[in-house]
Amino acid sequence: MIRYYKKEGNVLRELEQPMTSCWINIAPPFTQEELERVSEQFNIPLDFLTDSLDIDERSRYEREDGVRLIVLNTPISNKSEILNSAVYVTVPIGIILLENYILTITSFENPVLQRFLDNKIKNFNPEARNDFVLKILEQNVYYFLSCLKDLNNRRNQIEQELYGASGNNQLRQLLSMEKSLVYFVTSLSANDLLMMKMKRTDFLSIRNDEELVDLLDDIVIDNSQANEMANVYASILSGTMNAFASIISNNLNHVIQRLTLITIILMVPTLIASFFGMNVPNSFENWLPAFPVILILSILISVLVAWWFRRQRLL
Repeated sequence: MIRYYKKEGNVLRELEQPMTSCWINIAPPFTQEELERVSEQFNIPLDFLTDSLDIDERSRYEREDGVRLIVLNTPISNKSEILNSAVYVTVPIGIILLENYILTITSFENPVLQRFLDNKIKNFNPEARNDFVLKILEQNVYYFLSCLKDLNNRRNQIEQELYGASGNNQLRQLLSMEKSLVYFVTSLSANDLLMMKMKRTDFLSIRNDEELVDLLDDIVIDNSQANEMANVYASILSGTMNAFASIISNNLNHVIQRLTLITIILMVPTLIASFFGMNVPNSFENWLPAFPVILILSILISVLVAWWFRRQRLL
């Protein structure tokens, strides 16, 4: 779906046809023929469009024939129903800067761009292309931080559930969150390198605009903080999983130990009954109180064995 937008006052209005300095947004569904048509219409290298749709594309920028491409990784909720799949995954956003237009393209519905489409971001204008690019970078970092806080809240909730009952379901959820954090750490590191390189090479040509330079500096700092948070949360989550795996193993050992001691206690009356139940002469075969005496003796010895295990804090 190819749509065109232009800011009029404080409202983002959708256009029927592209106009100078408008924002062109390409989001699913779309076809290869539509991409080829956009490529020809706006003189965009076709690989700039197709590369931005590759889920494994790394964060980078490129320049060709006056057209500039920025590929930025961003988080989205994972809709996959596969067991143990990550809670969040990262996908690329392609930002293409043309002489008179700015174009964004993504293969998934993207919450970062949707905030701009819903007019939730103040003081942005697609006509100021460099400022618009920086605001996309800024909102992308903020969304990473929001997803990180959500993952941390989920971890705390699952951790409380694990204190009550250690189950496989909670550990599977922690594994899914760990996968998400791996995606986040990788993408944030790549985004950090991208923005540092953009700043060093002045890719956006903003060196003489102090306000935009300061904004880019703030974005780089925020992205670094998000990267550190992702690493910290990943370490905490890994430690939590290891701790609860040890707890589960310890609980299993404790249960096996108790079952073994109970088996030993029950073995005592079985052993005594086996001796007196053998078909050989003994002094009790003609004694009427023999059965209750043997029964009481078996119970007494079992109780003594259980008391000894209890005293040794084994039971």
